[in-house]
Amino acid sequence: MSSPAPFFSIVTPVYDPDVDLLRQTIRSVTEQKLQDWELILVDDRSRDERVREVLRAAAAADPRVRVIERETNGHIVAASNDGVAAARGEFIALLDHDDLLVPRALRAMKAAIDAEPEADYLYSDEDKIDEQGRKYDPFRKPPWSPERLRGQMYTSHLSVLRTALVREVGGFHEGFDGSQDHDLILRVTELIAARGRRVVHIPHMLYHWRDVSSSVSRETSTLSNAVARGRQAVQDQCDRLGLDATVVHGPLGGTYRLLRNLPADCPVTVVMPTRAEGGGSRPYRLAAAATMASLCTTHPATRFVATYPASLPAELVTLLEDAAGDRWSLAPVTGDWSIAVALDRAFNDYPCEVLISVAPGLAPRSDLTPDWLETMAGLAMSPGAGLVGSLIADADDLVVHAGWDVPNYRWYALEGLPVATPSAGNDLLIERECDQVTLAAAAIAGGHWREFRDRATGGFDAGGRALSAALAASGARTLWTPYARFDQVVQIDR
Repeated sequence: MSSPAPFFSIVTPVYDPDVDLLRQTIRSVTEQKLQDWELILVDDRSRDERVREVLRAAAAADPRVRVIERETNGHIVAASNDGVAAARGEFIALLDHDDLLVPRALRAMKAAIDAEPEADYLYSDEDKIDEQGRKYDPFRKPPWSPERLRGQMYTSHLSVLRTALVREVGGFHEGFDGSQDHDLILRVTELIAARGRRVVHIPHMLYHWRDVSSSVSRETSTLSNAVARGRQAVQDQCDRLGLDATVVHGPLGGTYRLLRNLPADCPVTVVMPTRAEGGGSRPYRLAAAATMASLCTTHPATRFVATYPASLPAELVTLLEDAAGDRWSLAPVTGDWSIAVALDRAFNDYPCEVLISVAPGLAPRSDLTPDWLETMAGLAMSPGAGLVGSLIADADDLVVHAGWDVPNYRWYALEGLPVATPSAGNDLLIERECDQVTLAAAAIAGGHWREFRDRATGGFDAGGRALSAALAASGARTLWTPYARFDQVVQIDR
């Protein structure tokens, strides 16, 4: 009589690990506080016979440990698929052959699944552990962010997936060795989104990723191949979803960027809302002139509009006209002034597919992000996108704005950092979802702007935070990109 199926099937492909580390990996499973599991160890024809001896001893000591010994070396995709095929659990947990689960890992996952029955994929925070057993480099991950997943494989460890769904998408795909998890998660989460199911982040450190210099997966050629396959996995998703984009490698290994195609005839209106009035008008006029001079693009269907209060003194209007020249249109705004009202005036005068706001005193770094407009507009027009924010830096190359995440204030910690600062999540180097962005340099699809305006009640005076919240309520995502960078060339106090 067969034993009842476990709740978790832990799948671990094995190939020539250090046998002492392998024992530690197995022990991290057998010492789990939740006991409802099976461990499937798939030996991919290791060259070291001691590896199989360790596996057989583990299976003899605990009936929940199952060993599959492959007759030939098929690499990690083939070995992982053998584990998936053998899994009897409702959920599959992925564990590398030299990494460690914390003792409460499975219990935490089970509690999350009980709390979220619609969850089909769950991932936790992780850190690294060196050869001396010292833990470092904790990665406290953000909530589910599909745009970030296209930029890097950020969910990684510990990943737990509903077994039926893994099998439905065909398991791991051949040709993606080294990035097989990234490819699988991309495909699984597409199906989850289509069915309205749930991806859940467990904000606890449940996994220790072993950083071992002798590991096969850390070899230069292996890493290079894995990164190339990761790029292909993201390109394949773009093709499946109908995203008109070419995926290229990002600024760091293992990061990727989508070059979105913006049709040449797509109308884009770039608006500079300026209220240069009062005794401190000089900084505003300097800021306006600097922004007008710097905003340039090769996109042919672009209209530049400067909005200003209709009450602006005539001499200041003349100064704006001189700065505007033939490239800019001027639009006076009557009544109460706000950025939202100013943007709407420009939108009414010059209807467009994408509306871009640029505050006076900001200038795009065309030497670093020459396609800033195409980047912002293309991202704003992507499916499910709402408001799109940009990277804003000061004269010292320090971050002024990189998106905000209100619940835990995580992204506020980015302000003041050098713009190229790397981190566990590469937060400053990839496109990603966030809760809010500033309207100082932002883009929104014309259709979304029209919906937001038509639903506005109690006065039309909203900044980026209110707009992000309104769009989120309608299901649209607020996004941030580092590939449209603006610098503060004139500082003005508002």
